[in-house]
Amino acid sequence: MTRRVVFLYGLMLLVLIGVGFFQSWNVAFGIFNLCLISAVMALGVNMQWGYAGLFNVGIMGFTALGALTAVLVSMPPVQEAWAVAGGDLALSFLCLVATVVAIVLARRMVPPAFRMLVTAILVVAGYFLIGVFFLPATDRIESIDPALSGYLGGLGMPVLLAWPLGGVVAAGAGWLIGKIALGLRADYLAIATLGISEIIIAIIKYEEWLSRGVKNVTGIPRPVPYEVDLVDTQWFVDLATSLGATDINEASSLFVKFCYGLLFIVVLAIVMWLAERALKSPWGRMMRAIRDNRDAAEAMGKDVKARHLQVFVLGCATCGIAGAMLATLDGQLTPTSYIPLRFTFLIWVMVILGGSGNNWGAVLGGFVIWFLWVEAEPLGNWFMATVTAPLPDDSAIGAHLMMGAAYTRYLLMGAILLLVMRFAPKGLIPER
Repeated sequence: MTRRVVFLYGLMLLVLIGVGFFQSWNVAFGIFNLCLISAVMALGVNMQWGYAGLFNVGIMGFTALGALTAVLVSMPPVQEAWAVAGGDLALSFLCLVATVVAIVLARRMVPPAFRMLVTAILVVAGYFLIGVFFLPATDRIESIDPALSGYLGGLGMPVLLAWPLGGVVAAGAGWLIGKIALGLRADYLAIATLGISEIIIAIIKYEEWLSRGVKNVTGIPRPVPYEVDLVDTQWFVDLATSLGATDINEASSLFVKFCYGLLFIVVLAIVMWLAERALKSPWGRMMRAIRDNRDAAEAMGKDVKARHLQVFVLGCATCGIAGAMLATLDGQLTPTSYIPLRFTFLIWVMVILGGSGNNWGAVLGGFVIWFLWVEAEPLGNWFMATVTAPLPDDSAIGAHLMMGAAYTRYLLMGAILLLVMRFAPKGLIPER
């Protein structure tokens, strides 16, 4: 097993080095950084599915929460928005707290026959009471220079702090969702998590006072230097020259990607170490026992729902960390890019290809699938151009084939999934 792991990881490394030589090192490092983020996300899904057999199809919702946390933590606050709406937002929050407290007290004091009615009345009353303060406040916030701000902004804190906090926010959402949905059967759990993911992304997309919505938040602060600053820094110019760089702009871009790669490797190593410790502990063995035979585990006195909630929260937290890392790398929050079915499918292919239940397999799957996802389209264009080269320039068949090259990546992902399920159903690195 160890030789297999070393061989497969070594082969992946050689492929990335080949991209550096035959395309460019900037492309190779760009793919490498996104592979690292994909590997973190695949570890989160592997915790839920590989450890406990939980079929979570809401991965993109928790990833988007991590990205939103990066904005709320690192972006500077919009002082004018707080000045015109901060008081009303505070009042609406107090109304929310009062509504929750009233519902809890009413359910304890009201006779059982009237609890449902009283709860419904309090919910409706609380909704309209909150709206009295909340809706005018959001309208005032969104009207403040919409082209540049139109939202509350963030806390202006270091962006690296947003990475663990993104995990905390996603974990909190996972706990709330898990308390409601984890009692459902596997197929119903998948439907519920997909629906909740759509709700989370819709909130981020349309609540402009919070996230600017489809206008996007740009300029998220970096934890690494900016290229324009590096080219004007003498120590970097001397370093690049001593290493034989001929284009200082390309060297600065490569250096930035290298710095991001180091940070992402540290995060992946920490998550991987914790995941391996958990998997090999008594808790991990118990989780696999619950996954393999839930009824037997319950008969042995294990609280299955509580353990499922634990691993569900851990997986959501890991996806939240990956989402904050991705937003930091992109330097922006683009809510429309979080497409639940499209990218959730991609993460699941990573876990299935690598080997569910094996953390090393999940990380390898993250690297392989994201590499193929990025490189499939240029390879498809090259292949179609080669095939259609003998055809006339005005050939309808050639034009049709060249237009179809854009769909190569989807065809490739489907073919990989079919081949893995047929010839390696336990993945490239199967669970021991």
